[in-house]
Formats: sequence, C-alpha cells, structure tokens
Amino acid sequence: MKSFISEDFLLTTEAARRLYHDYAENMPIFDYHCHLNPAEIYENKQFSDIGEAWLAGDHYKWRVMRANAIPEEFVTGSADYHEKFNRFADIMPGLIGNPIYHWSHLELKRFFGIDELLSSSTADMVWEKANSKLQGPEGAARALITESNVRALCTTDDPADDLKYHKLLAEDTQFATKVLPTYRPEKALNITDPGFSSYMEKLGEAAGVKIRTINDVRSALANRMEYFAAAGCRLSDHSFGSPDFTIWDEKAAEEAVRKGLAGEIPTEYEAAAYQSVMMDYLGELYTDNGFTMQLHIGAIRNLNTLRYRALGADVGCDSIGDVISAASLAALLDRMAVKGKLPRTILYTLNAADNDKLIAAAGCFQDDTTAGKIQFGSAWWFNDHYDGMTAQLKSLANIGVLSRFVGMLTDSRSFLSYPRHEYFRRILCEVVGGWIDRGMAPADYESIGRIIQDICFNNVWKYIGLDK
Repeated sequence: MKSFISEDFLLTTEAARRLYHDYAENMPIFDYHCHLNPAEIYENKQFSDIGEAWLAGDHYKWRVMRANAIPEEFVTGSADYHEKFNRFADIMPGLIGNPIYHWSHLELKRFFGIDELLSSSTADMVWEKANSKLQGPEGAARALITESNVRALCTTDDPADDLKYHKLLAEDTQFATKVLPTYRPEKALNITDPGFSSYMEKLGEAAGVKIRTINDVRSALANRMEYFAAAGCRLSDHSFGSPDFTIWDEKAAEEAVRKGLAGEIPTEYEAAAYQSVMMDYLGELYTDNGFTMQLHIGAIRNLNTLRYRALGADVGCDSIGDVISAASLAALLDRMAVKGKLPRTILYTLNAADNDKLIAAAGCFQDDTTAGKIQFGSAWWFNDHYDGMTAQLKSLANIGVLSRFVGMLTDSRSFLSYPRHEYFRRILCEVVGGWIDRGMAPADYESIGRIIQDICFNNVWKYIGLDK
C-alpha cells in the first residue's frame, strides 16, 4: 500500500510542491502560543509510552473517543495507558475527515518513522516501535522539541506564577530553544467565577498587594507584568466568549470588584463594565511593556455539567459560542487607539462566522508602528483543520494582507504536536500554489517563496521582537 503521509501529502499541484519543498519545509518553528508545562521541559520529561504522550490531557482525542462510546475509564479514567491506546487505535480508521486522523499519522511518520496506518491490527507494532524511542534519550521532552526545529516557544502562564522553570531554562546553556512565558490574567478578569475572591488573595500575595479595590487589582497586575517582562515575556493572552466591550462604567466596575471579593456574583452589566475597564488598563500596560496582546474570542465553556462536576475544566466539554458583535470589538480597539495605547494585537475566533468581521475590523486599526500590527490569527481549535485553515488563509488574503500573517501555532499541551506546523505549511502552499496553477498569481517563485518563508517563521519572529 502506498504511504499515506507521502512526500507530497496534501500538495496537488506542481506549484504547491515547489513552494513547500523549496521554501517552507525546512523553516524553523516559533510556537508562540502553546500550553506545554515549563517544568516538564526543564526536567526533560520522559514519557512512559505513546499512550501517555498522546492521551494525557488531549481533549481533542477524548472527544472522539467519547463519540465512539468508549467508557470514560479508558478516556480520562483509571485504565492504564496501554488499554487507552488500544481503544484509541481501534477507532482510528473511523476518524477519516477529522484532523486527528492527519495529525496522528503525521506524528507517527515524523517522530517514529511509522508508515503504517494506525488500527487495531497495527496497534501492537506502533506501541512497541513508538515506545522504543519515547523511552530512550531521543524521546525525552527536550529532544522532541529540538528534533522539531523549534527555535522558541511561549507557554501560557498565570500572573501569580513564580516562573521558576522559565528562569532555570533561561540559565540552561545546554538547551538552545528559548522558552518564554505568556501573561494570561484569565482568572483576574473572570469576576463571575466563584473562585474569584480566593484567586485575588493569591494574586495579591504574589504582587505584595492587599487587594480591596479595583485600583489594588490594577496595581497587582502591573506588578506581576513587570515581573513577567523581566523573565522575557513578550505576549499576553485572553480568552473571552462574547464580551460586551461597549459597556464602560468605572463605578459599575468598582461595584463588581466589591461583590467579587465578598463572594457575591456581579450583574452582567457590572461584570462587562469590569472587563472593559480592566482591558483598557491592560492594553496600556501591554503597550508600555512592548507586549503583543492575544484575544481568543468565541468559546463557551463547560457545557456538560455532570462531566464538569466529575472531571473539572478543559476535558473536552467546551464548544463554539456566539459571535462577538462588531461594535464590541471596535469599542475595545478604538478606546485603546484613541489613547495611543493600542498594542500589537492578534485576534482569534472560535466561530468561523466571525472570520471576515475580525479581519475587516483589524484593517481599521493598522498603523505605521508595525507592519500587520493588528493580526487575524491562525484557525483556532475547532477550526484548525484543512477546511478551517484554508478558509482562514483565503479570508485573510481577500480582506487583509496575507504576506504579513504571523502564521501557525500549536495551542497544544503535547510535545508531539509540532507536525501541526507542517500540516499548516502544506495547506498554505496548496492554497498559494493553486493560485499560481490557475493563473491567479504569477509563477514568481523567488518572490512568493519569500512570502511563504515569512509566514512560516520570519514574520512572527520579527513581530514578537525576537529579531532584536
């Protein structure tokens, strides 16, 4: 049987093949948004087996396993990883059309040299061959990162984090990949969460601030941002559902803080006011510290109450929420721009119906400080499949400027996710190569090849400021 992950996988034209092999294939990776654990990088985590490497914490795989009626014991439960892996292998042939089918086979080919398709009949062979590498020095966390040609990566970190492992990694001359923190004040903005008050206590302790008012929250976040900047941080990150940034009311925001600290739940209006006021303030800090602001918009969290009670958050029970209103996004960006405090910003949407809206809004706030200052980020989460990536690229080309795009990221907790960059690069070259093949773009490979390389790596390296 012909190899599924062939040299020209997803590349259907000569132009696409030339762009990929001559320009994209060997570019380094800057994974500027991921959820890897910095402690596991520093300690050079060794995986017990492919079951652990693939299935621990991977809510993508958990969702498709549940959809195949696999009992929770073999998903997040007490079954050993060999049993879990076998259950996953059993369902793999039925995952045709899901990006997990492509990602998994890319990972088998790139990391383990396995060409065979995963199924119940090949599970034993895959288990043995993958484990023979994972259990040796070439299968440890750092080796997997180095093998993937990762020049730098940015983890996702809470402002109260002490960044111990980032500091240790920065001092470690034996590991060439830069591991930088990302400032994510999620818990400080989620004022309707029952744990807000206890989190404020934790944040205050880290910042040396007794938090009683909204100004205390500001002081604590500013203190921790300075700490993150000293540790090499270059980006922030936020996740919202469908926020209403048109509401701006300092008194309502102050009342929201009072209620939140007292263990009460603010009204929707008060919570929206608090988020707007705090985001305006954070935008100023990001601008002053040279941070890039990432806004992930459109997720609705923890839909399955029973599973949330049993397993907690981030277990595969989040979904695509409503689109953000154009007025809401414009209000936030405009307030920052009017004050001259609009940072470099990357917009991501979980709802693909927002693609054109976000790109159009971004175009209103570009300026001469940074090329492509307001970015429409890569296809996110439920959109990071072939059709989603293709749609994102085409929308960006149609309404924005594709050549300035900062490209792909893994947004993953797995050390085996780096072939997702290859997946994106092949799709990018297939899209642009298709334009050349149909006469919609010139066969100027030198010029277009440079654009491909910029999107793969150069743009984001410069955009985040690692070229300095």
